[in-house]
Amino acid sequence: MQIFDTHAHIGLIYDDPIAQLRVIQEAKKAQVNRIVSICNSLHEFSAVYNNLKFVSGIYHAVGVAPSEVTNPGKDWIQTVENSLKLPNVVALGETGLDYYKKFGNKRTQTELFITQLQLAQQHDMPVIIHNREAGSDVLEILSEYIPDAGAVFHCYSENAEYAEKSLDLNVYYSFAGNITYRNARNLHETALKLPLDRILIESESPFMVPAQYKGKRNMPAYTVSTLQFLAELLDKDKDELADQLWKNSCKFFRLPEA
Repeated sequence: MQIFDTHAHIGLIYDDPIAQLRVIQEAKKAQVNRIVSICNSLHEFSAVYNNLKFVSGIYHAVGVAPSEVTNPGKDWIQTVENSLKLPNVVALGETGLDYYKKFGNKRTQTELFITQLQLAQQHDMPVIIHNREAGSDVLEILSEYIPDAGAVFHCYSENAEYAEKSLDLNVYYSFAGNITYRNARNLHETALKLPLDRILIESESPFMVPAQYKGKRNMPAYTVSTLQFLAELLDKDKDELADQLWKNSCKFFRLPEA
């Protein structure tokens, strides 16, 4: 069995380079053999990428999250474009809209989001989507600007109806530890209705810790708990589901399966 954690904020778990390597070692012991490292800012990306760029099984996404809309960085567009060309950078993100914390305003968030979708199209990269209480606007923008390489709704939080509306787009749906929560019925219903070949899983570490580890800082190694829950929910063999999700992840990020 191999598990692919498609979204982990390794730099937010620990900022110490040695501690980051230990996180990866523990993940691999748990059969989490591939991880996509996510950074919200370009400064964070530079530090984490330089520390982990030679570590096997670690891939990277680069982008500017909505939280950084008021200060994306000097020459940020050129920095993103240059970074997308680096080895093992497999996606642009995370990017999207966040109306919960009201970073900047809707106009500036929208401009940042659309610009990055256009960059992804220009560089033939898939996009990792952040959507928090902005589902209608995210879907409207994606309907017009989704890159040919596709997108993934990371840490999916909408309901089954929203997923059905977006299925015609080239999108995947990634579930994090919050799907293991007893009251997450919208996520349970969504997972049951989605085509199996459009599902991914992620840790979203250090956030969204699975119910089994409540009270702890989330780690990529805990993705196995999310996998176990999803297998039980879908009435699938855990190893067979892991294999399917591995294939889905490799297809989305355009990586070899072996």
